[in-house]
Order: sequence, then structure tokens, then C-alpha cells
Amino acid sequence: MILGEKKKLLIVDDSAFMRKLISDFFTEHPQIDVVGTARNGKDALLKMKSLKPDVVTMDVEMPEMNGIEALKLIMAEYPVPIVMLSSTTKSGTENTMLAMEYGAVDFVAKPSGTISLDLHKVKDELVEKIFHASQVPVKKIRNTEVNKLPKKTINENEHEHGRSLPIAATSEKSNEHKWVTSRKKIVLIGTSTGGPRALQEVLTRLPKNINSPILVVQHMPAGFTKSLANRLDQLSEIHVKEAEHGEVLMDGTAYIAPGGFHLQLARIGTNYTVELNNQLPPRVGHRPSVDVLFESASLLTDVDKIAVIMTGMGSDGSKGLIQLKEKGVVKAIGESADTCIVYGMPKAAFETGLIDEVADVDDIAKIIMKFLP
Repeated sequence: MILGEKKKLLIVDDSAFMRKLISDFFTEHPQIDVVGTARNGKDALLKMKSLKPDVVTMDVEMPEMNGIEALKLIMAEYPVPIVMLSSTTKSGTENTMLAMEYGAVDFVAKPSGTISLDLHKVKDELVEKIFHASQVPVKKIRNTEVNKLPKKTINENEHEHGRSLPIAATSEKSNEHKWVTSRKKIVLIGTSTGGPRALQEVLTRLPKNINSPILVVQHMPAGFTKSLANRLDQLSEIHVKEAEHGEVLMDGTAYIAPGGFHLQLARIGTNYTVELNNQLPPRVGHRPSVDVLFESASLLTDVDKIAVIMTGMGSDGSKGLIQLKEKGVVKAIGESADTCIVYGMPKAAFETGLIDEVADVDDIAKIIMKFLP
């Protein structure tokens, strides 16, 4: 970005108080300029045409035209990165997941309902997410219709055909034995910004008879992970659920870490089980953390792992990947820069030198299946 050039922000919220409060957050921001506000979706569409903003923050629940309807129309007519503001009610979390599906880049949970007098509690998060959203190229968010189409799951004859970029420098030196397809496997997935759509691309392509459980860490607050799991379960052949403490891992099921809890793995007898932990502190600001999942999985040396790191800010997952590779046999897949909404976590993982394959998001399911019995 050219020095001095500011990104234009449009704030859409039916509350005048919220519009003023959010505007004030950016008063002294060096790279974001609030060019206008709108009181509902209909007003937003008019302002989009005249103000041509680079990024939008959109309330989910508004009269006349709500945030979901406005989002769909904006993405069709004036596609720009959009960050949703949502309440943590059941309908609020469900609608937020739909917004992610329709092309929203990210969302921020309001701390206390529709009009949050204490919105300052999430000021830093909101400012950071809007800034990062403003940097996302429009070409990466335009093609949202594909996400609403049913996915073609993979059959056994298709495992070898995913387009990927194999990485020559793998970590065989730390592996006690080479990759044997017939050994028991566990799939581990970590993602953040842009993750809900990326997960939809991957999980909906996996066949219901997949010979592995799937453990997922998606950076997301409490309440939203359950709506995410329910939505993905509706769209997928595999079973997708929010993970529960103590449950035994089953093949063909994806377990999503609940917001506010680290997801860890344990072995009891011949079974692998879920452990949820809200006593360990957040790791680099995240609970759940991909690193915590990967590190706990590294202790299970009698099972091989397929580790997948997809779109997201920061470097969560890289330290855990190092431990996975040091202690066991692992195939690591990183999402390519071409399809990442934010090429942060996969880039950090790639820079460890431990990624085995780089793939576009719509090829990741094929790569996973290639490594499974």
C-alpha cells in the first residue's frame, strides 16, 4: 500500500450509538478512514455506490434489510471485504456462519448484546480485523457462489489427482518409520481468518467412510463454534460436531474445538479421547490454539498424523508442527497463498521447512485422502 493512502471504511449499524462508537475507534488510525455510516442494509447499498468504500463493518441484525441480505447484494454488486458484528444469541451465531458462507471475511462478537455499551472491550480486535480485512484482495472473496453448491466427495479412484506442490525438504530424519498407509491415522486441522469457508471447502469433500477422525481448531469465540459445527454437519457427508470432553474419537467424524477451550487428545486403553481444557491460558491470544492441539497429538506416538494448516493471521500451529514432526510420523499440508484469505499461519508453517505439500483449498481433501488407508 502506498504510504499515506488510507483505506475507506463504511460502518453499517442500526444503532446511532454503535455507529459513533465504532467511528471513534478509527479517529486516529493511520491507515483507515471512516468515509460514512449507514443505518441498515438498504441504506448501505446506496452508500456503497456513492462512497465506494474499501472495507465494510456490518451489523448482522438490522431492520428493513438485515446484514445477511445486504451482504449478499453487496458481494454481488460491489464486492469488498466485510467484517460482521454479531450478538452471541443462537440466531446471531447462526446468521454469522451464513455470513461467512456468503463471503464475509471475518466477524467480531459483541460483548453484551445488540447495543454493546462496552464495545471498547473488543476495540483492539475490531480495529485489527478491519485493518487486515482491508488488505484482502477482492478476487479472493468474489467467488462465494461456489460455496453454496453441493460438493462432490472423493471416491477411492480420485485420491491421486489433487493438484498440489510437493515440498522436497521433508523431515524424514526425525521419523522412526516411514509413512505406511495402513497404520492408524488422525487428521488435525488448524485455521483462523477465512477458516469457516475453508473448512466448508475441505470437510464437504470428505467421504463419510473416511478411515480417520478429524480434529479441528478454528479460532472463534464460545457459542459460534457450535453453530459452525451444526452448519458444516448439514453440508457434509461426514458427521461434524462440537467436541465434548471425554468422548471417544470415531472415524468419519470431525470434532471442532469449542470456543474458550483448548482441544487436547488422550489415550484411554485402546481408545483416543477428547480432553477440553479452559484452565490453560490462551496461547498467543488464542483458546483454542492449534499449537496446543498439535502438541498433545505429538504425545500419541502409536498413531500417524496428517496435519493441515489453512488460512489465518499469525503463526499458530507452527510450533506444534515442529513437535509433531520431532516425535512421530506426520504428513503436513499447507494451504497455498493463492487461496488463503490471509496467508499468515500457512506461511509461518511453510517457513519451518516441515510442510510436505502445498495445495489450493479445494484440493486439500484429495491430498488428505491420498495419505489415508
